Amino acid sequence: MKIYTKTGDKGSTSLFGGSRVPKDHIRIESYGTVDELNSYIGLIRDQEIDAHYKAILIEIQDRLFTVGAVLATPEDKTVLKNGKARLQNLGIIEADIELLENEIDAMETKLPQMTHFVLPGGHPTVSHCHIARCICRRAERLTVHLSHNETVPEIVISYLNRLSDFLFVLARKLSDDLNAEEVKWIPRK
Repeated sequence: MKIYTKTGDKGSTSLFGGSRVPKDHIRIESYGTVDELNSYIGLIRDQEIDAHYKAILIEIQDRLFTVGAVLATPEDKTVLKNGKARLQNLGIIEADIELLENEIDAMETKLPQMTHFVLPGGHPTVSHCHIARCICRRAERLTVHLSHNETVPEIVISYLNRLSDFLFVLARKLSDDLNAEEVKWIPRK
């Protein structure tokens, strides 16, 4: 399989099912941002962090590939001509969100209660986590925007929302694990 096809040289690309759209279409922006997020999560996973978090991040990366596939499939292309689902055995399910919630809860039991806003930073690994959180929020906003005009499974939006929460708490947990300074935001008086 060749990497280059030249079919996108004029600024359009194919979705699952074959329809072509401009490369700046909101659907492409949505799943492209999910892909960017997935890459950043790979960068976090490449850091010196606990093996448990690395395993969770691999699971998240796998789920993000699924989110990308769902976002790359227009509603009228979700079923093949033979009646079978185009994305068989793919989808985000409640258990995916529950995994994130359980991980958040477990990390929070080991952290001091949050009483202030936290400035991103303190350690490169923590900073990578905060950047991934921001990319996740952007992916969520773009997916919500897409949902105003096209069908997007609500659970995809919920997953992205919970994932950004997970990334925030993971940044706090890694800050604690790495003995990094957590800087409080202090508003002007």
